[in-house]
Amino acid sequence: MAHQGTIQCEGFLWLDWLDHAFTTRDSHSWAEAHAPVTLRQIHSDLVLNAQGLANRQCEGDALVSNEIGKRIGIRTADCVPLLVADPETRAVAAIHAGWRGTASAIAQKAVEKMAHEFGTNPASLHVAIGPAIRGCCYEVGPEVVLQLAPLFPEWKDRGSRRKVDLVEANRRILIAAGVPDRHIYDCGHCTYCEHERFFSYRRDPDDPGRMVASIARIA
Repeated sequence: MAHQGTIQCEGFLWLDWLDHAFTTRDSHSWAEAHAPVTLRQIHSDLVLNAQGLANRQCEGDALVSNEIGKRIGIRTADCVPLLVADPETRAVAAIHAGWRGTASAIAQKAVEKMAHEFGTNPASLHVAIGPAIRGCCYEVGPEVVLQLAPLFPEWKDRGSRRKVDLVEANRRILIAAGVPDRHIYDCGHCTYCEHERFFSYRRDPDDPGRMVASIARIA
């Protein structure tokens, strides 16, 4: 199901019970017409079941659901958006992973929440990674480097500024949580580099705008 101005994951298109999209600068009208239930995001590791929730009713940074017709989503402007689908139970998740959420393994906690709530087997999961700031553009200070260092044992110098690949960090977290590497699909887009297509908080801190990553079980 194609959506004007949005990005979709080819690895999800065989799932005929699923609808999903990553919005861009050019898909505002679609996002307005298909507004998902979202959270008041606080860069945490809080994962909530969307059942019974209204839009922005609660604080947190990931939602899970298995309700037919319930669209859930998260908002980003550089952070990593992750959409998760389970073909076995038809449960879904939407995850917002900035550096703090990544350091606290929010993606792993979302996988664990799906297992607890819906009986999901991590080996059955498929994950789409949307537009995010990439290692080419994301430089952080030593305080952030130290918190992310456990995910990158190959790093030698941990006491200075360096560029960090949050997408790779989340891929490693998902694999450690039991998601097969071959089931993780990365769109490859950098929000900072592709200024005509995506919003970026780091590039435009005064007026970044937001993209939406949304997913819904439709059957």
